[in-house]
Amino acid sequence: MMGTKLLLVDDHKIMRHGIRSLLEKEAGMEVLEETNNGRTAIELARNLSPDVVIMDISMHDLNGIEATRQITSELPEVKVIILSMHSDRQIIADALQAGAAGYLLKDCEFEELVRAIETVVSNRTYLSPEIADILVENFVRKSPLSESTTSSVLTSREREVLQLLAEGNTTKEIAHSLCLSTKTVETHRRQMMEKLNIYSVANLIKFAIRTGLTSLEA
Repeated sequence: MMGTKLLLVDDHKIMRHGIRSLLEKEAGMEVLEETNNGRTAIELARNLSPDVVIMDISMHDLNGIEATRQITSELPEVKVIILSMHSDRQIIADALQAGAAGYLLKDCEFEELVRAIETVVSNRTYLSPEIADILVENFVRKSPLSESTTSSVLTSREREVLQLLAEGNTTKEIAHSLCLSTKTVETHRRQMMEKLNIYSVANLIKFAIRTGLTSLEA
């Protein structure tokens, strides 16, 4: 049986190195590469074809949910496990809708991460008990999510623009980063405001923070 090929994505070097050190001692698992942001993760997934990507959510430039969406859309054979400190039901819902095959919290035991990897490579979904409880509670209560999921409201490009805007980039800097014209960026911003019924940049940034698009503190 061939080993499971892994890609680690987290913006904390000590977290990546710790996980890598543990995984490399695990029989049948090989860490191909590691990176600290979602945009590079997409390129590495294309080039290396890992079996599993272990993905953080809160990262600058491109967050883990959007990176997951792009990876699973383009490379459906690649499984993504979200490993995050976020247990907010809105963020969990967005991650699963983005195509994540697993979701567990960073305070989990290493053995649970190994179990999650083995589960998703068998084409099954893995949710940590805490995450499953949150989703079940939400289902039982049949309570609507407090925010419309960003995946259903905004386009992929709009989410990218919003994250970069929330992280303090100017229109010109966003245009350069995404290879767009400034006019196109301004159009995206206007369309986002109309879709979300938000008419100030400050409130757009607050929305991005609430829905996990950026790790900036409110």
